[in-house]
Amino acid sequence: MIQRCENPNTHNYKDYGGRGITVCDEWHNPVVFIDWALANGWEEGLTLDRIDNDGNYEPSNCRWATRKEQQRNRRNNHLITFDGKTQTVVQWAEEVNISPQTLYSRISKYHWPIERALVEPIGRPKHAS
Repeated sequence: MIQRCENPNTHNYKDYGGRGITVCDEWHNPVVFIDWALANGWEEGLTLDRIDNDGNYEPSNCRWATRKEQQRNRRNNHLITFDGKTQTVVQWAEEVNISPQTLYSRISKYHWPIERALVEPIGRPKHAS
């Protein structure tokens, strides 16, 4: 966290410190950070996630998340809002039981309206002969 925000020689600095993302002063003290982590849900296998991807590493903007949750909180995710609910393509695909690739193609390649992309069954309708 500190390296990618403060060390320009780190390979992913451009995505963190290079964008102005900082680490709060108190988290530079490992004891303070560990105390916060333990009091805020750290468990083996979880990773530190910024709630607002444009925000800093600080207690009010961080949480512990699984890799799957982290993947859904990336700034390059394609978000879809339908019926007042906003989710990633992957989340919508899981909800309507189609593949993310199919949903993405329906929206980006075929330019279907969101409602049609989410509700139309997979495949062509079969006609009676």
